[in-house]
Amino acid sequence: MVKNQHGQCLILVIDTPGGLLTSTRKIIQEILNSDVPVICYVAPKGAQCASAGTFIALACHIVAMAPATNIGAAHPVSIGKEMDKTMEEKVINDTVSFIKSICRHTGKNEKWAEKAVRESVSISSEEAVKINVADIIANDIEDLLKKIDGKKIKLASGKEVQLDTRNISSLDIKESMGEKLLKTIGDPTVAYLLMTIGILGIIIEFSHPGFAVPGVVGTICLILSFYAFQTFTQSIAGILLIVTGIILLLMEIAAPGFGIFAIGGFISMGLGTWMFFRSPSSEFQAVPTTFFIIYGILVILITGLLLLIRYTRKRKVTTGKEGIVGEIGRAITDIKNEGTVYVHGEYWKAISPSKEISQGMKIQVKDINGMILIVEPVEEQKQNET
Repeated sequence: MVKNQHGQCLILVIDTPGGLLTSTRKIIQEILNSDVPVICYVAPKGAQCASAGTFIALACHIVAMAPATNIGAAHPVSIGKEMDKTMEEKVINDTVSFIKSICRHTGKNEKWAEKAVRESVSISSEEAVKINVADIIANDIEDLLKKIDGKKIKLASGKEVQLDTRNISSLDIKESMGEKLLKTIGDPTVAYLLMTIGILGIIIEFSHPGFAVPGVVGTICLILSFYAFQTFTQSIAGILLIVTGIILLLMEIAAPGFGIFAIGGFISMGLGTWMFFRSPSSEFQAVPTTFFIIYGILVILITGLLLLIRYTRKRKVTTGKEGIVGEIGRAITDIKNEGTVYVHGEYWKAISPSKEISQGMKIQVKDINGMILIVEPVEEQKQNET
């Protein structure tokens, strides 16, 4: 986006207690291979750049911090199960090697970075500038743009660019509604809650089959929790949700009920489509307006199809055995042992086990035996009902 807007650089405003190491590595790969300068700005005043944020900051071409901010405390911790000493030592050594390689590439203080991982040290913005962890202290974005003006930066391609930011304005890239939703799902607490709901929903569905709601909600929540824990990439999670949505819609067609499968299918397909097309690794980046129009048309078409199927199933059968039994017709000939009747626009051979039927009398079809109808006079039928 920065390149398309002919921007000078990308400024990452960071205020974070940390995050997953796997996600951090992906972000750092993007920064180190960026074809535009990336500036880290720890802000606003009082913000922190801890744990995973420290790695991201050190990977940027320029690190700037607002007054009264801090950076550091990058010791890795496990989520859930506690690591044994051997595994902990292995993870720490790997993390130290990772952060030192970043500092070696960007020219930042390797010794301090190692202490931030091993000893969880954290320093203020002033200290960070003194020991070559940060480059600039800036009060706000405008002050930052003035202070980085004229700085030369070497990009991953080997090209050296000089920033010209003194007389330019900043353009805020705000989170969309979908990105806010994905951010919420990615929160560890929400992820754990989704996994719990997913497992409980599936257990309830298996123990009380037929209710549908726990199974539908549980399946969707479980897929979202796997994505939140980085078990699946965003693209894979999107595809799984789309497939789940299609299966739920097919289940609604095969066994129509109160519409639970259809509602779950629409939600799953909508969320899955959004995640797939908005994934950073996806080659297809759908415009939100286009997405909503296409999805709205799809919902209308599928809803219409489901309603048509439901209406068709409720209609009385008009063909075959089921279509003719119960129909009212007229006797074309006298029916003693056998005669002819006119029913449903067709002439049939018919028999009347109960009594003889005179020509012209109304008859009702009670059953069919091969190509012969078993009929009764309508008058007799009414008397029997009375």
